[in-house]
Formats: sequence, structure tokens, C-alpha cells
Amino acid sequence: MVHGVMAIAARVNMSDSSDSEYEEETVANPRKKKFIREKSEDSEEERKKKAEKVEEEEEVPKSFAELGLNHTLCDACERLGWTTPSKIQASSLPFSLVGRDMIGLAETGSGKTGAFALPVLQALLNHPQAYFALVLTPTRELAFQIAQQFEALGSGIGLGVAVIVGGVDMATQAIGLAKRPHIIVATPGRLVDHLENTKGFNLKALKYLVMDEADRILNLDFEAELDKILKVIPRERRTYLFSATMTKKVAKLERASLKNPARIEVSTRYTTVDKLLQNYLFIPQKYKDPYLIFLLNEHSANTIIVFTATCNTAMLLALTLRQLGLEAVPLHGKMTQEKRLGSLNKFRSKARRILVCTDVASRGLDIPHVDMVINYDVPSQSKDYVHRVGRTARAGRAGLAITMVTQYDVETYQRVEGHLGKKMSEYDCNEQEVMLLAERTQEAIEAAKLEIKEMEEKKKRGQKRRAGDSDDDDTEEVQKAFNKRIGGKKRNGPGMAKLKKKKAR
Repeated sequence: MVHGVMAIAARVNMSDSSDSEYEEETVANPRKKKFIREKSEDSEEERKKKAEKVEEEEEVPKSFAELGLNHTLCDACERLGWTTPSKIQASSLPFSLVGRDMIGLAETGSGKTGAFALPVLQALLNHPQAYFALVLTPTRELAFQIAQQFEALGSGIGLGVAVIVGGVDMATQAIGLAKRPHIIVATPGRLVDHLENTKGFNLKALKYLVMDEADRILNLDFEAELDKILKVIPRERRTYLFSATMTKKVAKLERASLKNPARIEVSTRYTTVDKLLQNYLFIPQKYKDPYLIFLLNEHSANTIIVFTATCNTAMLLALTLRQLGLEAVPLHGKMTQEKRLGSLNKFRSKARRILVCTDVASRGLDIPHVDMVINYDVPSQSKDYVHRVGRTARAGRAGLAITMVTQYDVETYQRVEGHLGKKMSEYDCNEQEVMLLAERTQEAIEAAKLEIKEMEEKKKRGQKRRAGDSDDDDTEEVQKAFNKRIGGKKRNGPGMAKLKKKKAR
């Protein structure tokens, strides 16, 4: 696998000799795009003047080749349909391609994955080795998506990528790590498990550390895991932090051990894209579900993501929608990894048009055909709202976001509007038509609750039969297979004799 990259690297190094002049020029004058902030000793006013001067005098490069990307990766971009760099790519690549640490802030759906994947792959082509880069993400689904992007960009160079996340067998992952992949995409917790328990695995030769959705990873949720990872990787490395809502707290950024980073901002801290239409729907809590059904019926031709606050609400809503004949799948943290990927793949392939999920799906997931986002529960954090509605109106497309606000959510909703700096318009809804759905919706909710109860009882029975294997709900099939397997065997023998004596006593 490494040899494949080395072969391509030899060709690229020959073709890239002409690019060295560009790199020297970039080092000498590394200002290529507006809204660039660099960590320096200049005053705030001087930095603003520099940014304004850059905006007035310099033009955005119109191709990846002009940014300094080698021919191999330019061809890969062309295969993926990436004809021109996005704002964040055009702003960050001149810095990252010459070896600078990066802090990137851009709207969701703006091409952040390409902004960090391309410089990593170019560096790998120049210096091929195993365990070259580590990409940390806060969620499993985002990890798989980033890995797919790397595999697509590196399909022509024999790139090896391993995904290390929870919910998957560690032994299988250890076999993948033993193949010495070039790129590791991981969630912090499971990576620490392998660093502590997988024999022969270490990251002492790591060259690049990338944190996608960095504000979440730098938060206290992953504090212990991140500290362990940072202790076992080299201090001499390149570090990239990317997010749509980056933290500005210096203490948190210092934990990532950045060295003279270039700070690239192509959006403000809380920004949604221009082509996203945002509305709110003020409703009584009592009739929240009928209003949701009305919205889903009204937009029956669209693919929709419904965000909820809790796993239980997501599951109940998904089953309720199924009872009403709507094609819905759930996605939440209590599901096994296999079922989470199954739900996501059904939604991606348009086999199901409604995804009911928690914030586990709010960050980074790139599903281009999402037409609409419904916030069934108002997010408690403004940045969570930005990430949720960022699942639609991606890559220049239009989209619609509707937030359902009850009498108990007004304060939270106003806080979201305050951070966004804009007032949303009210969504026009026919109340009489909604009330016609109330009775049937309540019946569906009751049926869904009964279904959940039966599922939980079935799960408990399965736990007793299989001594705690709670991830598999198909207990009856397992029992039939077990009976079939032992059906032809004699029930006699030393073990059976002891059991009979015990029963007799």
C-alpha cells in the first residue's frame, strides 16, 4: 500500500519541480484571500487594515492548480466534480500547502473536508509513510463520511484509510491497523482504547493531526481522551482545526499545541448560508405532533431531517410516523453502530425520505439531497442550531429550515435569533387542517408506545437467553438456530448426568 503511494510520489516530485517557485512566492507573501487573521503581535486595528487591503487588492485563485496543488490531486478533484475551490479551500490551501498550522472557520457545507484532506494527501505523496495523518471527529457517522472523502481523493494513489470508532469489533479494527494505513479517521474514545490495548500500535511517527468539528472535540466532553492522545503523538507535527462554530477561548486552542497558526475565517462565528430559508412555527405544546405531521405531509415530495432533543423522542417519533404510513428511519446514540449506518444508508439512497435523529447527525454529515430541516425541539445551544440547519442548503443549493417553538421554548428560541443576528419569519400554517390530524396522530403515538414496550420486553428476554448480548433484537431466530444446531445430538453424557442429579436433589 505504501509502495503504491511512493510510486505516484516519484512522478509527482518530478512534475512539481516547476511548482517550487509558487511555493516560495506563497511563503514570501502568504495573503491570498479576504477575512484572513493570523496569530501575530500586531494590534487588532492593524490586522483589520491588512484584511481590508487583501480584500481590495487580491483575487481568489480560480483553480486548484493555481493554489499549488499537484497534478495528481487536481485530476482527483476533477473526477469528483470539484471544478473550482470553495471559499475555505481557496483561503486555506496557500497556507497549509507550505506547512502552516491552520484554524479554519466556515459555514457547514462549504468544503471544509477538502480543505484539510488535500494538503494532507499532497504531503503524503512527497513523504509516503504509514500512520501519516490522524483525523479526529466527535461522531461515528462523520468519521465514516470523512474516510469516504479520503478514499475518493486517494483512489488513484493506493491510499489506505482506517476508520476507528465505537460500536465496531475491536479485533476487526486491530487487523485494519496492522495493515498500516496512511490515514486514520477516529473518534477519540475508541482511538485511546487501541493505543492502550492494541499490541504494536502507536502514533510516534504521526505527521498531521486534524480535528474536524474542533470546538466539540476541544470541549470538556473529550478532555480526558484528547489529553491522552496529545501525550503520545509527536509535538513536531502539523495541526489543523476546522469547524463551522469555532471556539475563541485561547486556553482551549492551546491544548491542541498549535504553532503560529494561520486563522482563516470565511464566515462569522454563527453564520448560515444565504440560500437557506429559515422560519419558525409558534404552536401549543399539546398539538406539537399534529403540526409536525402537517409539515411532513405538506412537503411530501421532499427529503427531510427532523431533529429532536433526546434518543427516546427520536425513536417514538420515527415509529409514530411509520404508523401513519410515512417513510421514516431513526438515528440516535442508543442504536448499535450497524443499525445507525443502516438507517443512514437508507436515507442517503432515498429508500426513506425522513430521518428522525438527535444531534448525533447534526455535525458534518454531507447528504446533498436534503431539502428541509425541521427542529422538532429547539436546540439549547445556538451553535447546535447552526449545525442542524447546515444539513440542508449545502454546496450552493437552496434549502428550508423550520423551528417548532412552543410556549416553553420562547426564551431559548430568542437566544438563537440573537446569536444569529436575524429575525426569522413565521411559517404560514392552516390550523384547521392541523386539527383534523390530531385524533389520528394520537392513535399512532399510542401504537408506537406499545411497540416500544414490546421491543424492550423482547430485548430483556434476549438478554437472559444470551447472557447480556443486548445489541441483537432477533432473539427468536437465534433460539431457533440454537435448537436446530443441538437437535440431532444426544442429551446424555457427563454434563447431562450431573444436571439430572442436581434436579433430583
